[in-house]
This record gives sequence, structure tokens and C-alpha cells, in this order.
Amino acid sequence: MAAVMRGTPKPWLKTLRGKEAIACYLFILPWIIGFTVFTLGPIIASFGLSFMDYDLVLPPKFLGLANFVELFSDSLFYTSMWNTLYIVILAVPLGMLASFMMALLLNQKVRGLAAYRTAYFIPSIVPAVASAALWLYVLQPEWGLLNGFLSWLGIQGPGWLASEAWSKPSIILLMIWASGGSMIIFLAGLQNIPKEYYEAAEIDGANSLRRFQYITLPLMTPTIFFNLVMGVIGTFQIFSVVFVLTDGMGGPVNSTLVYLIYIYRNAFNYFRMGFASSMAWVLFVIILVLTLIQFRTARFWVHYDTDTVEG
Repeated sequence: MAAVMRGTPKPWLKTLRGKEAIACYLFILPWIIGFTVFTLGPIIASFGLSFMDYDLVLPPKFLGLANFVELFSDSLFYTSMWNTLYIVILAVPLGMLASFMMALLLNQKVRGLAAYRTAYFIPSIVPAVASAALWLYVLQPEWGLLNGFLSWLGIQGPGWLASEAWSKPSIILLMIWASGGSMIIFLAGLQNIPKEYYEAAEIDGANSLRRFQYITLPLMTPTIFFNLVMGVIGTFQIFSVVFVLTDGMGGPVNSTLVYLIYIYRNAFNYFRMGFASSMAWVLFVIILVLTLIQFRTARFWVHYDTDTVEG
């Protein structure tokens, strides 16, 4: 009798919560389809192809671990990995240092600050191909803008991209120039530090250097950590800039043959899709291991502005 008085419960799909759930799934359905078709599907396919011989024409042929055995006996694998590591080791810290220093300057209250911030950030939003084309003109050895300026000062400019010794520093210089994205993140972190900390330290007699050492730097370590992780991941996957600067040829004596260029060569020049897929998965493992190492070591130097309660 009580059940009759309460009425028959509505089906879940006809309730407000059910209708909201249906609307939610309909809204995210395009993303799910796109992720499945263009991201998850290729990831699964590349994992399977890494154990096969596949040339885009003939059916795949299972090889087992032969692709990985060949990869680790390939001299160009070590050359491309060294070139990539060289750029990562120098470009990431130098880019972060330049971005951090610029963020400190742009965090000051001066006239025209918005214009300065915009000017520094613009290079990071210029398409990579356009940036590389611009720097081809700047770094041209004979009539380039940079060597022209150096010759005006009486200095003989280097060969830049045409030189084995200067080709990788040229790429690093371009990456530092386009580090405005990291600067914006650093600037957001600086503006998130409570002003009360600086006021209290100033009352206690701390000078600017002390305030930076004991307030700014410790509270910026989470932002530094984020930029470090993202910088390492992104730099390991550098491709378009190097491809345009060197026409995909790897530079003099393969000095700019970075890892993704070598993957591209095997996949689309030599049509060795299976071998290229094995290279991609090796890169995934390397990036994963380095990221895990960074997270494991972060507890020793990253400080968060939160109170921890020991249980």
C-alpha cells in the first residue's frame, strides 16, 4: 500500500540525474571518438607494428624482437640519441633560466609592462615552421643577420647550421628565443606568492637577496618542477624546427640528426614502419623513466606552500 502511495519510481534515464548524464556523454562523445581514432588507435597499432616488418605495401610480417635488436646495434640510433640528449641537457636549463629571469623582470611594476610581456611572449606563439624560416635567414653564414652584426663589430661569425660544432648550439639558441611559454608560467607562479611573506621579511630586515633566497625560490620550486618535466618531455620530441632548419637531412655529419628525425626517416623515407614504431616505443620508455626519476627526486627539493599533517 505504501509503495502504491509513493508511486512507481521513474526509470533512471528519465530522472534529472540520468538526463544530465546523457547530456554529458553526448558532449564528450566527439572527444572520445577523436581520442580513440587518432590517439589510442595509433598507439595500439604502433605497439603491434614494433614487432613486425611492415613497409605500407605488403602485409605485416611478425619478427618478434628483431626490430629492437637491430635498433640497439644501429650506430645512427646512438648518434640521434646523443644529439637529442645534447639539446635537452643544454636547452632545458638555459631556457628555464632565461624564462625565470625574464619573469622576475616582468613581475616588476614599471610603465609599459604589458607591452614588454607581449613582446617576449610573441615568439612562443609563432608557428614553428615560421620561426625556423626566420632563423634560417638570421643564421645564414655568408649574408645572415647575426653574422652581419658580428662582422660590423669586427668578429668573424661561425658557420652556425653549416658547421658541425655550431649546428646544435644554433638550435638551442632558437629554443631559448621561443621560451615565452615557460616565462608566462613562471610569471603566474611569481604572482601567486602571497605578498604578506615579503612584507613580513622586509619588517624583519631581510634585503632583496634574502627575500629571493628564502621566499621566492622555495615557493617557486613547484613551478620550476613543472617547467622542468614539460621541458624535458617536449625537447625529447623536437622535430619541426630541426626539420625545417636542416631540410630533414641531419645537418653536417649528422650533427642535427635528432631522434624524431631518424624515426621520420625510417617511417616515411625508407618505409620501415615496424622499425620506426620500435624506435617510438624506445623513446616512450626513455621519457617515462626520466619523468619518474624527476618525480622521485622532487621530494628532496620541491616545496609546497601547504601544511602537512603527520598521521
